[in-house]
Parts: sequence; C-alpha cells; structure tokens
Amino acid sequence: MARTTGPKCRLCRREGTKLYLKGERCETEKCALTRRQTKPGQHGAKRSTTTQYGTQLREKQKLKRIYGVLEKQFGLYVTKAFKSKGIASESLVQILESRLDNVVYRCGFATSRAEARQLIRRGLFKLNGHIADVPSILVRSGDTLSPIAFDKLHLKQGYTIPSWLVANVKEKYVKIDRLPFGDELKQPVNTQLIVEYYSR
Repeated sequence: MARTTGPKCRLCRREGTKLYLKGERCETEKCALTRRQTKPGQHGAKRSTTTQYGTQLREKQKLKRIYGVLEKQFGLYVTKAFKSKGIASESLVQILESRLDNVVYRCGFATSRAEARQLIRRGLFKLNGHIADVPSILVRSGDTLSPIAFDKLHLKQGYTIPSWLVANVKEKYVKIDRLPFGDELKQPVNTQLIVEYYSR
C-alpha cells in the first residue's frame, strides 16, 4: 500500500495551516506549526506563493494531505467528481468523506485518519457484516460499520459524530444514514481553486 512516510508536521508547516494529521497532538503546544511558523527547508522563511497556478496547487496539496490520498488516486476522484451530477467541488469532498478511513475517523474510533487506516488494515472493522481491510472503500447510504474489538481502539473523548452518521449504542455499530452535503462538506480549503487547477 503506497503511503506518505515522511514527517507529518512538516506538511502542516508547508501549507501554513493545521491539517490535523497527528490527531490530538495538533491541539497541544507540541504542534510544530505552533512552535515554528516558517515553511520547512533552508529558505522556508523566504518562500511565498504569488501566482494563480501556485495558489491552486497549494489548495490541491492541502486537500490531498488532509485525507491522506496520493496524487494518482486523487486525480481519479477528481475525474469522478467531474462526471457526477451537481457541483464538482462539492462532489469531490463528498467522495473523500465517504472513504472508509474517513468514516472510521468521523465515528471517533481513531484520533486521525492515518490511525484509522492502520486500524482498518489490521482488520478491526466490519462493513455490512464483513471484515473490511481496504481504507479506500467508498461507503454508501445504508451501510453499517462496526468495530470488532473496542479495547484496541483509541476513542476520541467528548466527540460528537456528524449528523449523517447514526450510532446504535446497543448493537454497537454506526449506520451511514446518508452522504454529507452542503455545510457538512466545508473544509479549510478553497475547493473551487482545485476544480480550476484540473480544468486547465
């Protein structure tokens, strides 16, 4: 499975905003972006993005890194978003939100999407009653997600799951009631610039 293995805090510093790639650490004083505001590298303090292309590229990189998706797969999601009905920018975020690793993260079963991917690869979740070990599976309305062993999960304390997910505490599963839309798709990214980047 291809993945980014470099330092995650460096990515946040490069984008100049918190991407919450390391879960709870990003909320503490240990966050690298809090300690060092400059971009990484020898000439980080002098770097600046002024061109339209550069701005579009940074927005694209930001969204990619938030969801932990590599370039080729991200391009496939963009192509799928362009072919879908509705606004392409919203369709793209909706596709990314419906990834299994993101759903595990949104349910509060993991403190970050990277941790969610690791738990899925270990086979700790069932999707519709069957073990799912592929983080990139796209869930659909009506699907159910249930953890196999709660003792191996790092549950997020005081976390409220999004309105498009319904938790059944008695049966110990989460149902995907519907896919997110509208304000539920908001990210600290200008997705319209990403659409313009791929429309060149």
